[in-house]
Amino acid sequence: MLCLHYLIINFLRLADELIANAAYIGTPGKGILAADESTGTMGKRLSSINVENVESNRQAFRELLFTTPGALQHLSGVILFEETLYQKTSDGKPFVELLKENGVLPGIKVDKGVVELPGTNGETTTQGLDDLGKRCQQYYAAGCRFAKWRAVLKIGVTEPSQLAINENANGLARYAIICQENGLVPIVEPEILVDGNHSIDKCADATERVLAAVYKALNDHHVLLEGTLLKPNMVTPGSDAPKVAPEVVAEYTVRALQRTMPAAVPAVVFLSGGQSEEEATLNLNAMNKLNTKKPWTLTFSFGRALQASTLKAWLGKAENVEKAKAVFLQRCKANSEATLGTYKGSGSLSEGASESLHVKDYKY
Repeated sequence: MLCLHYLIINFLRLADELIANAAYIGTPGKGILAADESTGTMGKRLSSINVENVESNRQAFRELLFTTPGALQHLSGVILFEETLYQKTSDGKPFVELLKENGVLPGIKVDKGVVELPGTNGETTTQGLDDLGKRCQQYYAAGCRFAKWRAVLKIGVTEPSQLAINENANGLARYAIICQENGLVPIVEPEILVDGNHSIDKCADATERVLAAVYKALNDHHVLLEGTLLKPNMVTPGSDAPKVAPEVVAEYTVRALQRTMPAAVPAVVFLSGGQSEEEATLNLNAMNKLNTKKPWTLTFSFGRALQASTLKAWLGKAENVEKAKAVFLQRCKANSEATLGTYKGSGSLSEGASESLHVKDYKY
């Protein structure tokens, strides 16, 4: 009897904490910096500016981001890679402590990448469930309060297939409930890749089918929706199709959410999906300006769309750190304004802010 009482009390404590943290991450005016690139992906980023992929350089770039004056006030969370979770600033302060002191919740990438799903035309499923509970316990003890798991789907002649949709939806649901059992808010990320020449209507259809399946699976697995966040793609035409105005992206994206996403979920933290920095910001801004029913906060969880021009400004050189910090602050402020629908555009765009960041079949 005492054991059952303890379990009930612990569940209620966890539920309250999960709900509070999810709501905090979704605070209007704030968003998430996705700094969870794997060592290999970070190596590609560094090689693009002719910087060696060693831990000291990876640490230096992330320290630049986390110590930019004024930037963290625009962020509610930062997703870390496991290496970064245990790193410190050059003067010895753990990154986790630095973030918490500035009102930013540390998060962690917990999936172990995608593998091909047999019986499909190159579609994938995400691995990493086997030891997830144990890892979540360790990450919570290290200071993390939320997690991210990326499922990847694609649009083709017959894709996404129902098999891929169901497999990825159930994987996301299993991940989500395991996270919640261990105190971590799960970010549910069913990314539909932008690769292809498909229309925005085809993307909308795929997005609605995927999100409907995801929320069916989350309910089937008894996930506490109030203690979750959704990280979806924006509804856009394919990367090889003509672009549409931000107002069109906003209309299609919000409509897809209205048709599929429960009001119980506190926030949507959009991925940028290879859009240029400015494009992602303008599309987010247009969604928040849209005069329609939106029971959730619409904010951001951007990686490339917050870091690309900062990386170019830095170039791995100490003398460029202050310049790079100014660029990063500009992007954080722009996206903060976009969550409120008050972004006016940048009159002095940082170098490369309008350049496409699309990478075909993108992997972290």
